[in-house]
Amino acid sequence: MLCAGKKSYFAAAVCIITVTSMLAVSYLRLQRLSHQPKVIQEGRRCRGKTANSTITALKGNKTFIISPYFDDRESKVTRLIGIVHHEDVKQLYCWFCCQPNGKIYVSKAKIDVHSDRFGFPYGAADIVCLEPENCDPTHVSIHQSPHGNIDQLPRFEIKNRKAETFSVDFTLCISAMFGNYNNVLQFIQSMEMYKILGVQKVVIYKNNCSHLMEKVLKFYIEEGTVEIIPWPINSHLRVSSKWHFTQDGTHIGYYGQITALNDCIYRNMERSKFVVLNDADEIILPLKHPNWKTMMNSLQEQNPGTSVFLFENHIFPETVSSRMFNISSWNTVPGVNILQHVYREPDRKDVINPRKMIVDPRKVIQTSVHSVLRAYGNSANVPMDVALVYHCRKALQRDLPRESLIRDTTLWRYNSSLIMNVNKVLSQTMLQAQK
Repeated sequence: MLCAGKKSYFAAAVCIITVTSMLAVSYLRLQRLSHQPKVIQEGRRCRGKTANSTITALKGNKTFIISPYFDDRESKVTRLIGIVHHEDVKQLYCWFCCQPNGKIYVSKAKIDVHSDRFGFPYGAADIVCLEPENCDPTHVSIHQSPHGNIDQLPRFEIKNRKAETFSVDFTLCISAMFGNYNNVLQFIQSMEMYKILGVQKVVIYKNNCSHLMEKVLKFYIEEGTVEIIPWPINSHLRVSSKWHFTQDGTHIGYYGQITALNDCIYRNMERSKFVVLNDADEIILPLKHPNWKTMMNSLQEQNPGTSVFLFENHIFPETVSSRMFNISSWNTVPGVNILQHVYREPDRKDVINPRKMIVDPRKVIQTSVHSVLRAYGNSANVPMDVALVYHCRKALQRDLPRESLIRDTTLWRYNSSLIMNVNKVLSQTMLQAQK
């Protein structure tokens, strides 16, 4: 026996620790080896059909693939953003086809279901596979077995293979537009505020919206501001419009919002300096700076090594209005006029306000809605006197009298530019809608 002849408790303890460490190292080495890519076929051409849907269901295995991304921040891997059943999906394999030699490699995937599932049986997941050496695969297929015919599997193009120079400073991600969305006026106002503050691209994961909203989206797509990612998640799963599970038989919360946010970060990792994560009824309003660029320059200077900046959310109830900016031409447009809502709810005792984020996408590994789950670098809470999230929606503190609300007219600093820009959009989209 390895520990024979040891008489002291100390020596025995050292011996046990040594053996345990050796076993742990051996286990990790075996685990690492089990995930190494292995050649299973040679001299083949890659023939599988390329998937062209945003959400692709794998046959009979409770796994849905959104998109794979090349990620070499730690090791050379393909990271697939997906949705899986947190208990029933035990193993998956990446099938890589390397050209021109035609070698097919199979790599066992590490399945990392995100911790923020909020009780739902399905959750966002990273499906991570080591890539073969001396091969930069352009496509990958996913299978529950290391055996089979690659020609029968859908192929997914691996994005972010080539590093790019940033095409924009700020990209904003709107994670799920659903429920026949028709808050047209507030959407246009938010879009124009984003542009004033420095956004060049808005990515919207669209499930559905009204016919009039489609006209507005078409305008922004043609303008070059909006990119639409179709998000037909309810074709695959029973979705909830709530963020937490309530034993109602649904599969995933809030139309798969967390999966969409993670995909949006990776989708824009190589083309945007910052990614902004908030909803269409939220605006990160700077109080000390005229726009986001000067604000972020200042925040980064004050917080070296920080990659995630969190802004405190404050509710401006849509039920409490100011008489200012009652613009008659806007009254026929469905939706809320945010310029009339400048009274915010006070902080609630013992309740922490949620936050929304501006992140360096190259430093984020996994995100939730109000914080990142894994990232390189630090997170910093931005003080409320620097910026806050203007969130115009239904009241949370419904019984508060008007005099208990706080008048906050920060939004009015932008009123001239905002009114002019909104009128331009309405003059085009509303006329088009009437044709």
